[in-house]
Amino acid sequence: MKPPLLLIGQGSQDDAYAAEFGRFVHRLRCRLDQTGADVSGGYLERASPLLSDSVASLVARGHHRLVALPLSLSRMSDEFPAAMELEQKRHPTLMYDYGRPLGPDPRVLSLLAERLNEAATELSKPRALEMAGARPRLRAVDTPPADEHPVHVEPGETAVVLVGEGSTDATANAEVHRVSRLFWETHAYDFMTVETAFVSVTPPGVPGGLERCRRLGAKRVIVVPYLLFAGGMLERVWAQALAYGAGHPDLDIRCAEVIGDCETLADVVIDRYEEALQLVP
Repeated sequence: MKPPLLLIGQGSQDDAYAAEFGRFVHRLRCRLDQTGADVSGGYLERASPLLSDSVASLVARGHHRLVALPLSLSRMSDEFPAAMELEQKRHPTLMYDYGRPLGPDPRVLSLLAERLNEAATELSKPRALEMAGARPRLRAVDTPPADEHPVHVEPGETAVVLVGEGSTDATANAEVHRVSRLFWETHAYDFMTVETAFVSVTPPGVPGGLERCRRLGAKRVIVVPYLLFAGGMLERVWAQALAYGAGHPDLDIRCAEVIGDCETLADVVIDRYEEALQLVP
């Protein structure tokens, strides 16, 4: 039997995020059940199940080696190793190996491109926040008459703002800038530019990214969240975009979906898991 896969989340009191995290853990559990590998998920803080509870459950079921994989797009923060070291003290027989973070895997960039294209081909001009299930979407408040054709905007007149979470870690922020450049050159080369912005902590914020695109002459800007799941962080991206759009009604501002729970993302996680297993002596 293979060692179990333990997916580690940062932790959030956001129900939408927790629900999608749970669905993704279930997806991985179904995928890896065929290989005899157990899958569990736990949060560092502020949400249930906590990492400590998930580890205790795995140990109680007879697992003493596992692969711990931070469910994160950025590099591993110091919190993850510290949390696992604490678990090893609680369970002296426990051994673990780390899986690499998910981004910027080429398949993650391809998923971002899918979300970008979905937003780019939306016929309506997004102006309001609408909840569709757990995922917020922008939709037109004043839908144009049926005989009125949408204004055609060329890709070269369209800019993209890739939005990361933002961190006090300069290296993590630099990684988001790197992803923006990779995304532009591999999937968004027809667009005017791909600018980088952050939800919080570090500038530029979403309004700053949108303003730069406007000054460059963009007629349309598509905000692409560099986030795994829907929830409070995504709502903050939408709120900042809406606030900026209210003051610039002539600029067509759209927002793409988050990457979300999907088979392609599961493929990336499974590859990280298998990669970690190959490193086990």
